[in-house]
Amino acid sequence: MSFTVIIPARMKSTRLPGKPLKLIEGVPMVVRVAESAARSGASRIVVATDNEAILEACRAAGVEAVLTREDHPTGTDRLAEAVTALGLADDEIVVNVQGDEPLMPADIVDAVAKLLVERPECAIATAAHTIDDVESFLNPNVVKVSLDERGNALTFSRAPIPWPRDAFREDRTKLPEGFEPLHHLGLYAYRVRFLKRFPTLEQAPVEKIESLEQLRALYYGEKIAVLVLDRALPAGVDTEEDLERVRAVYRAAAQN
Repeated sequence: MSFTVIIPARMKSTRLPGKPLKLIEGVPMVVRVAESAARSGASRIVVATDNEAILEACRAAGVEAVLTREDHPTGTDRLAEAVTALGLADDEIVVNVQGDEPLMPADIVDAVAKLLVERPECAIATAAHTIDDVESFLNPNVVKVSLDERGNALTFSRAPIPWPRDAFREDRTKLPEGFEPLHHLGLYAYRVRFLKRFPTLEQAPVEKIESLEQLRALYYGEKIAVLVLDRALPAGVDTEEDLERVRAVYRAAAQN
């Protein structure tokens, strides 16, 4: 199995300005993400950025990086430009690891890529885990996914799906016994052929409503395989508190 990891990294975070270059034990976060991804089975690790400072920081650390346009409406559009710039063939596989996820487990990166290899009918593979509390189930910031019998996505939504109608008529303070809704995680493997197609597709009506770009793929008939994990993934970095949490993990690892 051969695949490329592409790490999109933008400088325009509003909650944590300059996020990709924040230091984690003396190393920029985007470089830490690349180091983590390098522990997977990927044959190539590339950062795709719209910022010269990020480009220079990656190259100084020996991380391959490409400069992309600033005006991409989605991260998938940025990947599409990157795969073209890198000259990747249509049948190759790319795993998108977000530039703010330095704790992404390498084995999960491998597993999502492997799933796409095993599902030739699918253009994309992604991951999910079981939701075990009603607060997360009802939270619109927790994206849900429902599956068909093959384990491919039927749909994604910020709404609580599937809705346990009969059980919730009596009690909405807890999830019904045996009910296992799925929390979709933002880790994707793509076939390069689909990435090249994506910018040519008009935004889907349901995508506009939900603000979920993966719905565009389903709308245009593409299949998305879903790997159901037995655990949640470490959270990414959105705030200064998140950054301190990740720094603490790296400090502890350095001491062991």
